Amino acid sequence: MNEIDETTVPAGFDTQVTEKLPGGGRRMVLNMGPQHPSTHGVLRILLELDGEIIQKAEPDIGFLHTGIEKQAETLTWQQVVTLTDRMDYLSNMANNLAYVLPVEKLLGIEIPAKAQWLRVLLTELSRINSHAVWLGTHALDLGAMTVFFYCFREREDILRLFEMFSGQRLMTSYIRIGGVALEPPRGWEKAVGRFLDGLSEKIDEYENLLNTNPIFLQRTQKVGYLSLEKLLDIGVTGPMIRAAGLNWDIRKSEPYSSYEKFDFDVPVYNESDVYSRFRVRLEEMRQSARICKQAMDGMPDGAWKADAPKVVLPDREKMKTQMEALIYHFKIVTEGFRVPAGEAYVPVESPRGEIGFYAVSDGTSKPYRVFMRTPSFGNLQCLSALFEGKLISDSIAALGSMDFVLGDVDR
Repeated sequence: MNEIDETTVPAGFDTQVTEKLPGGGRRMVLNMGPQHPSTHGVLRILLELDGEIIQKAEPDIGFLHTGIEKQAETLTWQQVVTLTDRMDYLSNMANNLAYVLPVEKLLGIEIPAKAQWLRVLLTELSRINSHAVWLGTHALDLGAMTVFFYCFREREDILRLFEMFSGQRLMTSYIRIGGVALEPPRGWEKAVGRFLDGLSEKIDEYENLLNTNPIFLQRTQKVGYLSLEKLLDIGVTGPMIRAAGLNWDIRKSEPYSSYEKFDFDVPVYNESDVYSRFRVRLEEMRQSARICKQAMDGMPDGAWKADAPKVVLPDREKMKTQMEALIYHFKIVTEGFRVPAGEAYVPVESPRGEIGFYAVSDGTSKPYRVFMRTPSFGNLQCLSALFEGKLISDSIAALGSMDFVLGDVDR
């Protein structure tokens, strides 16, 4: 933390605090970030302190602005999928899925069952990966280093699985409009099975390490409390709202991509503190593993992409032997495909909460407008309420419990 540079203070934030405190002290304004290790990205927070108590906290976002929403208007519908990977690089599959669902709704195409189940399997693996990164880095913020190494061990396994079927570890762009990019390679199912078989014991390891760590418990229990009413007023979603007692998960309330066919529970706690958010995410990793096993055991046979020749690229063999398929391939690659005029929004439950793309088409091969409702941006709105009136020593634990990704905020 450094002393504030008044030339860069957001409008409305008073740095000229001159109120004298009992004993002759004065309130202090501090600059936390934008490269603070615990923000895991570029976020600046202005803190007004009264001794050790935070009187006011103001997030200053925009250091990472990528202009992805505007860039989307210059690309074809399919090319936008690659941008969604870069918004939240810890849950790229959920981003891909959240984007393609409204576009497919506008196109009115039917997605084969196998493609839908593959999407469920991959987004749940992505959820486990995201929660593992959160747990490892959050524990590291609080001084527990071993859990960090354990969680990144599992993350590495998941990234290897992603690399097997897509050739990429982070920016997979695997979920496509009309299905998925490729059929999983031979041997991929066995690799996923081996990973899932050992996952339950590894999650138990995380729980045992932290639940028996008195420092972790002291720094998380009854820390970072915010009432359910306040969280609802602000519009917070995801594990934060479920840790405050609200049983709300879009996978259950508004199922998409065949989630209604899977049996799983929605973890809910009532304490609404840092510790209950840890409990929710830990239990969600177990539930995701449960969904993945069901997807592997009951994977339907059949096609992995829709029968829509004007939208989905033809098989390589057809392209070599059929003139019509060759023409469609050429037109899709060079011009893109046209989407009927209209607008659509389909919410999806990402590891951080509700994510959705409001897609507007004017009937051309490029989006007229793509507005993104991202959970990190929505949840960050509760930062001031979460900080104010609390000890500065608790701010790191409270900040980490929000689990935001700045690429998801500054898009």
